[in-house]
Amino acid sequence: MTAVTPAPSSQPTTSRLLRGYFYLTLSMSLVGSYVALSKPLAAALPVLLLAWLRFGIGALAMPHWLAKPATEVPMTWHTKRLLFLESFLGNFLFTLCMLYGVSLTSAVSAGIIMATIPAMVALLSWVFLRERIGLRVWTAIGCAAFGIVLFALSKSEQLTQTGHGLEPYSIYKDAWLGNLLVFAAVVCEASYAVIGKQLTGVLTPKRITALINLWGFILMTPFGLYAAMKFDFLTVRPATWLLLVFYALAASVWTVWLWMTGLKTVPAARAGVFTVMLPISAALVGVLALGETLSGMQVLAFAIALAGVVLATLPAQR
Repeated sequence: MTAVTPAPSSQPTTSRLLRGYFYLTLSMSLVGSYVALSKPLAAALPVLLLAWLRFGIGALAMPHWLAKPATEVPMTWHTKRLLFLESFLGNFLFTLCMLYGVSLTSAVSAGIIMATIPAMVALLSWVFLRERIGLRVWTAIGCAAFGIVLFALSKSEQLTQTGHGLEPYSIYKDAWLGNLLVFAAVVCEASYAVIGKQLTGVLTPKRITALINLWGFILMTPFGLYAAMKFDFLTVRPATWLLLVFYALAASVWTVWLWMTGLKTVPAARAGVFTVMLPISAALVGVLALGETLSGMQVLAFAIALAGVVLATLPAQR
């Protein structure tokens, strides 16, 4: 990424900001819901094949979004490079780092490291976008991070008390590598938000969504083909295929378009706070659809995280 100074523009109106907050909230909530509901997919399909099918279904769903609007200026090499980085970091590399990272470390460690996403987004937006970050936004980021950490710790304690906790940490012989990979995934996710903010200044959210999905499909095709040649597709039940379609549309189309639309009006640092909606919505889906329960400490953790969202959305004093 190269440092970019945003062109001077009029401040977005309150109604546009509220719409942006709504799009960001809906995007991360949808991410959390399909993450919670995609557990059967990961059990039925190899991960690399699942990722490849996701991008393929997404590409079939939005070919009309690839068309260049009449009002769009020709893309420069800088914009094309950002599009590739958006897909490579936010889709391809993030998936690999996260999947292999969580397999080598504990869920608690991964959750605590993932809590740094809002702060990492703020840091990168300050470095590359020259965004000014006030005390209130930093406080919101702190609440979001603390809430996620508290949730990760309380979840571990709850699992241990019910006899289904994680095995002793000594089994994670390569935990340091797993933690490093999860942190790399955090940097990828933060880069995704910052690069997306730059792209929304020159491309429409629909076109960004279609282009980065196409790059994701290209990057994942060699791995997907290799996994497909060794997989028996007849073992997949019809209900799993339906869930796969929902997962692909949500992950490749709906959530990306919502996120990019929200980024058009909301600063990247403030948008990063909304990532707390991911674990919150995932937990709610677990309670409502999968029969899981929430402890009092987890409810408190979510309340603190949501306080960060409220702080980030309060109107700034002029």
